[in-house]
Amino acid sequence: MKELNIETIKAFKELLGTSAKRIVIVPHVNPDGDAVGSALGMARVLKNAGHWVNVLSVNDYPGFYRWMTGHNEVSYYSKSSKKAAQLLDESDLLVCLDFNHLSRTGDMKSLIENYTKPSILIDHHPYPQDFPSVLISHPECSSTAELVFHVLNAAGFKEHVDKEAAEALFCGIMTDTGSFDYNVSDPQTFQTVGELLKYGIDQEYIHSQVFDNYSADRMRLLGYCLNECMEVFPEYHAAVMFLSKETQKKFNFVRGDSEGFVNYPLSIKGIHFSTLFTEKDDMVKASFRSKGEFAVNEFAAKNFNGGGHCNAAGGEVFASLSDTLDKYRELLPDYQAELIRTK
Repeated sequence: MKELNIETIKAFKELLGTSAKRIVIVPHVNPDGDAVGSALGMARVLKNAGHWVNVLSVNDYPGFYRWMTGHNEVSYYSKSSKKAAQLLDESDLLVCLDFNHLSRTGDMKSLIENYTKPSILIDHHPYPQDFPSVLISHPECSSTAELVFHVLNAAGFKEHVDKEAAEALFCGIMTDTGSFDYNVSDPQTFQTVGELLKYGIDQEYIHSQVFDNYSADRMRLLGYCLNECMEVFPEYHAAVMFLSKETQKKFNFVRGDSEGFVNYPLSIKGIHFSTLFTEKDDMVKASFRSKGEFAVNEFAAKNFNGGGHCNAAGGEVFASLSDTLDKYRELLPDYQAELIRTK
């Protein structure tokens, strides 16, 4: 990871000030492990430092993240937009985590857009929108959770990091690297994990809480998808999985059930580009993963209204699942040369 900018860290410290502040932390819509972990981890540290902190999420997140300290104090815009507006109105500072564009705040976009007090954005996605008072963007970082840990340390908050904060930040790093399978080319990521382990966290327990906490329906759904809803294209080193609304209903789908599904085809010999399409009421959600040099963020941005990282990206399509799959199949020949030479 590149060195943190001294002037940016100074500005970060100045916004927090020397007296207690009322701070609202906002992760992106449909929060994943990195969004939840970085938000709850940072909230814990700032609370330990004497600040009043409230994590405000656009909507709920999967149950296998509800073991982290502070999860029961999170407020949700989807449950009370009035309370969300009040929290922001009464705050002194807004901290946005793990998103690069206001569109990633979903239905809460207008509230964030019209926020007139100081704001901070800490994120590791490329091409951030320049809306906050202080922007801390490091796309080369494994996760926002890792970046939050470095920012807090550099700003003098290391003494306020405790086991509970370390657990949340470790969870963020672990989930956004696929249990350290990708986005971990920088040795500093493992040095960061080593620092977090010094707080006495139990990494096996954390891994189990996240990855060994699924329902039987979710396991049956995975088996069904691998057998009935996966297409493999050996000539393009690619594979696609798809989840129709009918399939989701059949297996009592709840948010978070398909997390990690997109990674499974990458275990197939010769496959280094994997896609998952999930049918929603008004659109199709797309998830992309790759090995090596094939840039799925560019593929997502150009073809599926998306973006993200080189090896992990997402997007959305306002078309039917059938049409989306047809489009995907038609695109593969255009990328054959890139897919063949990627390592």
